Amino acid sequence: MTKCFLKIFASSLAFLLFFGCISIVEKTGQFMDGSLFDEKITAVYESILKDDNNPVMKISITENKNAEKSIVISLPKYAMIKIRGSLTDDSGAFLLASLEYLAGSAQGWNEYSLEISGDGIFAFNMDEPYIEIAELEHLQITKGRIHRYDSRIIGIEALAALRNRKERVAAAVNWMLSYKAPVFADIKEFSKYWEPVFFPEIVSAKKRPSGWLQEGDERKKADSIMWNHGYTERVFPEDLQPIRNSGTLLRDWEEALSWIFMEYEWENITAILSDKTILNKIK
Repeated sequence: MTKCFLKIFASSLAFLLFFGCISIVEKTGQFMDGSLFDEKITAVYESILKDDNNPVMKISITENKNAEKSIVISLPKYAMIKIRGSLTDDSGAFLLASLEYLAGSAQGWNEYSLEISGDGIFAFNMDEPYIEIAELEHLQITKGRIHRYDSRIIGIEALAALRNRKERVAAAVNWMLSYKAPVFADIKEFSKYWEPVFFPEIVSAKKRPSGWLQEGDERKKADSIMWNHGYTERVFPEDLQPIRNSGTLLRDWEEALSWIFMEYEWENITAILSDKTILNKIK
């Protein structure tokens, strides 16, 4: 009974998270591990520039229990990430420290902290606050957790799994970016376009790419799906072929679609951050 309830609870939270209600799952996770009480928000700013009446960027100034302050940058279009930096010096300069990721699916959710390198300016021009990031490079995942229904993977096991997934996501995105794909308004459009390309075996016949199944194609079963190895060899580079044929790529897609979307949109994310963004103080 307890396990059943936990599965339903985890699935419900992941469903809300996938469709944008990140704060619900985030607060739940923070409450469970105690981090909810580690810092408080002392000021909030948002960009004057809007996108569909939503600010393009939000800035929070936080203070932890050791009185250490941080700048936390969030982008509403990419609600799965927050970028954290050090407190500014007298000139407004600050160093970036980490990218914090949290997003879910029907199976659960992934969360991690990724070390990043870069610097920026958060200052005032004629009493008008603004922020600008000069450089941003993501490095290595330093910690994280994985939730699958009522299971929770932490520590070294989670770190290894997340780092391996990061490599697979990077390989998939590198291949995707070699295509002349259209610009996507959101993650739903992104998924609608790419899922039939990656996994014609699991979508309806009318969505499958033309000629995806040809005479002589070898098909083998993995994770209850008959994968078309001939399609794999014709379409995908060598490093992605065993990942697709084993079903591992499908698990990454199902459990970490927001992660894949974030990596695919990384150039756009850095472009938003590198622009000088004029802010309003709202708290």
